[in-house]
Amino acid sequence: MRIDWADVLSEIEACQKCRLRAGCSRTVPGEGDPHARLMLIGEGPGGEEDRLGRPFVGASGQLLDKMLSAIGIRREETYIANIVKCRPPMNRQPAPDEAEACLPYLRKQTALIRPRVIMLLGATAAKYTISPEIRITRDRGKWVERKGVWMMPTYHPSALLRDPALKRLAWEDLKAVRDKLKELEEVPEP
Repeated sequence: MRIDWADVLSEIEACQKCRLRAGCSRTVPGEGDPHARLMLIGEGPGGEEDRLGRPFVGASGQLLDKMLSAIGIRREETYIANIVKCRPPMNRQPAPDEAEACLPYLRKQTALIRPRVIMLLGATAAKYTISPEIRITRDRGKWVERKGVWMMPTYHPSALLRDPALKRLAWEDLKAVRDKLKELEEVPEP
């Protein structure tokens, strides 16, 4: 069965699989280049994202834009999504059943985009994308390759806003992502 963007977006908009939909204003499916080489995955929408229906538009999003710019990438060249597409109450972490309800949408988006590199922003994104055993402080900056896609967990921009001392480590991760993208430019897509 062929997947297409319109169907995925319609499914997300109509979704009632978990309790998050009842409490959010808008779904936040994701945005960006549908053929991006770099995909960024976060945890879930916050208040501004819920209001606007766009991912990473609050303070964390502004920092993310600056981070991308520092490695020569514009936000529009990436695709940005979250583990859950509806805002968890009080910006809490998504519950396991909420994340599991949304993961099929994220998988479909990833299949459509076919990124070469995925940057996982924070522990929740890494946990549901790579392994429940991931610990962001231990595993950030380490590459994992699956089916020709390179994934790296790093700190979520909101963590960097809370603890600026982490920015140095995040900068190292960003440079590694930049270098991996350059390296992969020389390798034909599978």
